This record gives sequence, C-alpha cells and structure tokens, in this order.
Amino acid sequence: MPQRHRSKEAASKRLVVERVQTGVRLEKRLLKVLKALAEYRDMTLGDLLEGIVLHAFEGQAPFSDETLGVIGDLRRVYGLHIDAAASHQLTEPHDARPERT
Repeated sequence: MPQRHRSKEAASKRLVVERVQTGVRLEKRLLKVLKALAEYRDMTLGDLLEGIVLHAFEGQAPFSDETLGVIGDLRRVYGLHIDAAASHQLTEPHDARPERT
C-alpha cells in the first residue's frame, strides 16, 4: 500500500501525546499478523494498535473491506485460525503462565 501524504492542514492538527513502553503478551500468530499489517500499512505496531483501540472504544470498525481482505490473507499465511469467539477462552500451558503477585 502506498504511503499516505498528509496535507499541511492535517499535519497542523496532530495531537501531542505521551507514550509509554509496555510489556504486553499476545498470542504468537496474532502478533505476527499485526506486525505484518503494520508493515503493509507503513506504520508502527504501536500506531496500528492505538488506532484499533480508539476505533473500538467508539464502537467503530477499524478496517475497511480492502484491509480486512489483507488481514484474511495474512491470517492464512501465519496460520491464525482463532477468532473473536475464542478471545476469552485462550490459555497457556501451566508452566508458561506468568505468576501473579
């Protein structure tokens, strides 16, 4: 996908935010799809995740039909067969789970 060029007006409306480093754990294949999508869109993984979450917080779909097609292709490439219905059923082998303190 070609990089989008922002107008001077769009650049002047940018918001300054404070970002922090985080140690989030994600399902391995899901992360591969997200990284590949970020690369495809010529953006950072953090920017992609921020956009997804901000859209979700407003009840909006974060992706166009075209992008959903790309995501479907990437899911097949990386073997990501889980879906939203599985989101609260995911677990790790007992010895890989971080201990809670």
